[in-house]
Amino acid sequence: MNLKKPKFWDYKKPNIYAYLLLPIALLINILNLFKIKSKTKKFKIKTICVGNIYIGGTGKTSLSIKINEILNKKKIRSCFVKKFYKDQIDEQKLLQSRGKIFTSSKRLDAVAQAENENYEIAILDDGLQDNSINYDISFVCFNNLNWIGNGLTIPAGPLRENIKNLKKYQHLFLNGNLENIENIEKEILQINPKINIHIGEYELLNLDEFDQNNKYLVFSGIGNHQTFISMIRKNGLNIYKDIEFPDHYEYTNNDIKQILKQANDLDCKVITTEKDYLRLENNKMDEIKIIRSKLKIINEERLINTILK
Repeated sequence: MNLKKPKFWDYKKPNIYAYLLLPIALLINILNLFKIKSKTKKFKIKTICVGNIYIGGTGKTSLSIKINEILNKKKIRSCFVKKFYKDQIDEQKLLQSRGKIFTSSKRLDAVAQAENENYEIAILDDGLQDNSINYDISFVCFNNLNWIGNGLTIPAGPLRENIKNLKKYQHLFLNGNLENIENIEKEILQINPKINIHIGEYELLNLDEFDQNNKYLVFSGIGNHQTFISMIRKNGLNIYKDIEFPDHYEYTNNDIKQILKQANDLDCKVITTEKDYLRLENNKMDEIKIIRSKLKIINEERLINTILK
């Protein structure tokens, strides 16, 4: 079942619902302290973890693809590793379209497969909280718009772990459309003055396929719908209506019919993301256009040096 994250998670301050759920969040944090830690394995293959603390919509997959692209240009044999989840087939297909991917119910097994096939670097899309692997490099991803939401951990807020845990990480990545960068950087450096902050901006690749005189209805079921909308608006397209579905949402025939009906009634063209398009299964796909985008690293050379040092 796909569920939308509660809106109060992204309020700047906790509200009554967050405070009501705070005891459960605190209990979960206490239980996590007493979890039996599994043995951490170090692999011969270099492992790069692209993970998050804020749950969903932080640009992990985009950054994983970008790192793989950079390594391919350097003639380095790299691949993707992703833990297999039935409800994340869209992300697996997207990664597969950009390179070799290894999946398994255990990340350890997928990394071992990559190592056995003589890949030099494994890029793990997610897995920051998986303590079974001793990663060579970890990037903690955040989105500029949501940042840490209300600052509380699940279920009172959107964080997988306390934001103070940034003290234990060396590299952080801010993805989005360059909103609120300076303020976020200040907050980060107050927690960990030594952390390396990397910045990425989403670039729209196929703007020439769209008429700026048209009206558009945009829909998506991704982790950060508003960042997608922000990118499109930044490029001058007229979004007349936008519809947000839960992350990894499985569209029904009726969903698509309703979307196309609304677009027709409003005299709009229909736009969605590449990830959403992969979930449509030939359902009226000729009437829906894809926005293709990629992550641009603001200081790419610095990122390359971090990965290859």
